[in-house]
Amino acid sequence: MKFKLILLLLISFQTLFAQDSLYARRIVDTLTAPYFWGRGYTKDGVGKAASFITNEFKSFGLKPLDGIDFVQPFSYDANTFPGKMKVAINGIDLKPGRDFIVSPESKGIKGSGDLVKSDSVSFVNPNNRIVVVLQDKLTWSVEQKAADYTGILVDKKALTQQPATVNADIENKFIPGFKTGNVCAFVRGTAKPDSFLVITAHYDHLGGMGADTYFPGANDNASGVSQLLSLAKYYAAHPQRYSMAFICFSGEEASLLGSMYFAEHPLIPLTHIRFLINLDLEGTGEEGITVVNATVFPREFDLMKQANTTGHYLVKVYSRGKAPNSDHYPFTEKGVPAFYLYTMGGIKAYHDVFDISKTLPLNEYNHLFKLLVDFNAGVMK
Repeated sequence: MKFKLILLLLISFQTLFAQDSLYARRIVDTLTAPYFWGRGYTKDGVGKAASFITNEFKSFGLKPLDGIDFVQPFSYDANTFPGKMKVAINGIDLKPGRDFIVSPESKGIKGSGDLVKSDSVSFVNPNNRIVVVLQDKLTWSVEQKAADYTGILVDKKALTQQPATVNADIENKFIPGFKTGNVCAFVRGTAKPDSFLVITAHYDHLGGMGADTYFPGANDNASGVSQLLSLAKYYAAHPQRYSMAFICFSGEEASLLGSMYFAEHPLIPLTHIRFLINLDLEGTGEEGITVVNATVFPREFDLMKQANTTGHYLVKVYSRGKAPNSDHYPFTEKGVPAFYLYTMGGIKAYHDVFDISKTLPLNEYNHLFKLLVDFNAGVMK
């Protein structure tokens, strides 16, 4: 009878994580779909994503972190590309996102002309203030300003000859005070409700470049949001001694703006945060994970390594020092103890159109989930 009970519990445990793996995949599939348009600045991509995350929190039974609204609004300037996105070099039409990208600070332009070689990779059309730059890899980003020139970055493999002429029809729209918000929720603690463990992940990405091309952002950072939502779902069903807070930041791709805003306008006292874990780029893991701030908080890093060793979860837990490379950083600067975890190995797609759900393995999702649950339990002791 005892053996049957243990077997039943084991099967139930495995079924739980199998179901959560399916949930995580569904979240990544959903957030990378065309409907969300790269969770950015055109076609209301980031707004649709915020609504989706809010509804997930509500479905789990979480409450708004401030007791009123799930969304903490803020705004910033953004240069966007909502419409035309046509470029031809040497009379050959190039494909947006695959053959070329525009520099995110670019102004819109409709014009053509000859290109003058500036250096080995740069070519200029001075009349239209167009700069063409050859690249080994196309990597896009976000800008909060619009320049007085148009930069066109071209994949070297797309051309067979040196750029000699350019024809461009590119539309930009500068938006002062683009409105967005952080999505914030929590599960109240059973013993120490005024003490918090916080899980964070940014939900915004690069959005679209033109009317027909968008950047899905599967690893960056639909993967982190999927892990955060899975943890929110788990802790909603299993309240802890401490309150568990979950914050999905916007504006990360524009230089950590959402996390900076929250750190300056916290919805809970920052001194009440026992520990914060930021999840960004969580879709692989065959080579382990890296922990930013490991050297800053050696006691907690030892706790994470011990949890990993005991659970036989990941092949390696790497240590890294302080770094301003994700949303943990504004909190660290305010004295909040925090880690930023990212997975290692696997796909190399990053800030490009190839960061898609289909090729994102999520192969260490379950192990990372279990490691985080074990780590959080240890921190609360």
